[in-house]
Amino acid sequence: MKNLLTLCILLFSLFLSAQSTYLHCGKLIDTKNGKTLKEMTVVVSGNKITDIKKGYIQTVSDKDKTIDLKDKTVMPGLIDMHVHIEGEYDAHSYINRFKLEDADVAFRSTLFAKRTLLAGFTTVRDLGGSGVNIALKKAIDNGTVIGPRIYTCGKAIATTGGHADPTNGVRKELREDPGPKEGVINGPSDARKAVRQRYKNGADVIKITATGGVLSVAKDGSGPQFTMEELTEIVKTANDYGMITAAHAHGAEGMKRAVQAGITTIEHGTLMTDEIMSLMKQKGTYYVPTITAGKYVAEKAAVKGFYPALVVPKALAIGPQIQNTFGKAYKSGVLIAFGTDAGVYPHGENGKEFGFMVEAGMPAMEAIQSATSVNASVLKNNAIGSIEVGKQADIIATNDDPIKNIKTMENVSFVMKNGKIYKQ
Repeated sequence: MKNLLTLCILLFSLFLSAQSTYLHCGKLIDTKNGKTLKEMTVVVSGNKITDIKKGYIQTVSDKDKTIDLKDKTVMPGLIDMHVHIEGEYDAHSYINRFKLEDADVAFRSTLFAKRTLLAGFTTVRDLGGSGVNIALKKAIDNGTVIGPRIYTCGKAIATTGGHADPTNGVRKELREDPGPKEGVINGPSDARKAVRQRYKNGADVIKITATGGVLSVAKDGSGPQFTMEELTEIVKTANDYGMITAAHAHGAEGMKRAVQAGITTIEHGTLMTDEIMSLMKQKGTYYVPTITAGKYVAEKAAVKGFYPALVVPKALAIGPQIQNTFGKAYKSGVLIAFGTDAGVYPHGENGKEFGFMVEAGMPAMEAIQSATSVNASVLKNNAIGSIEVGKQADIIATNDDPIKNIKTMENVSFVMKNGKIYKQ
């Protein structure tokens, strides 16, 4: 009895000594209900939101602290569903894959991760690298490196010669014959093995390249690259392991097959047809548009030598179309999940996507919801995506009201992740 009483006293004293942070929010975006609340206080204890009150509530203990955000607009930490956190494209990217060691890639990735977090993105879905992205995820989770919470696919899955075949464009002595372990499949058996290998490696999600792509050193940028049997086996196996799936897709046929197979998200979706939009609505498939990347590659394709000659015509043809496709898909009622393809363009500029989405016809509140509550739902993580009692303390703030000035999303002024302040 005495020991129990001592324990209770100890626990109570620890409770009293725990520090809480009171955020005085001039405006607070309620992403769950699509409303903006005024003059609110959000209380954070440890890594959780413990209270939300109307008005500016004062601290109850000398150990508590107050953060003045009365002239800011506060919202949940943002979620980008499509980044490549290991790297960043520039004129040297194609030669760098022959020069950089894994350690070089890892050190560079820490800079990209920190830049992403400071831009207000507290969670990202990494859709393809070498596998260093898995180590980065672990380092961030362990507190060794500063960065966003990462859901990663490790290495994307392709078919031989497909968009994510790592040996595209190299001389024959280096090409060899990559298989499921390297993320290259041919047939349902390979497909099943590749998914299981990703799981074994520590990946959280599965990403496939359902069609050709823009930046790979291969001529085809839009044709289908998987059979229905292969796609069905990938999705089925991923579902068995509790992993959501993503399909890079520009061309219509490959996109259609991926949706029919039950893919969770379509990335880019450039040549999406009315038939595919209808099918996506029927299946509940989300569209991740990546408008920023499309505009960036089209711009850089005009710079001589920035991309290999084989890439330039694809970039000029595909890049400029994505924003228009997004506008049509949104207006038709396709589910939208925010994603930017950061890494194709400089990390940290993810916030530009909001402006492009609003420009194409999506209301600012819905654009913000697509990057918060919607993406949390797609990731099946109900602990993030909104500011509610009991949820993770992932909280950001902007100087202006993004409902009136969406460009303010490009300059986040306050960042808290898991209750820790990284930018103020």
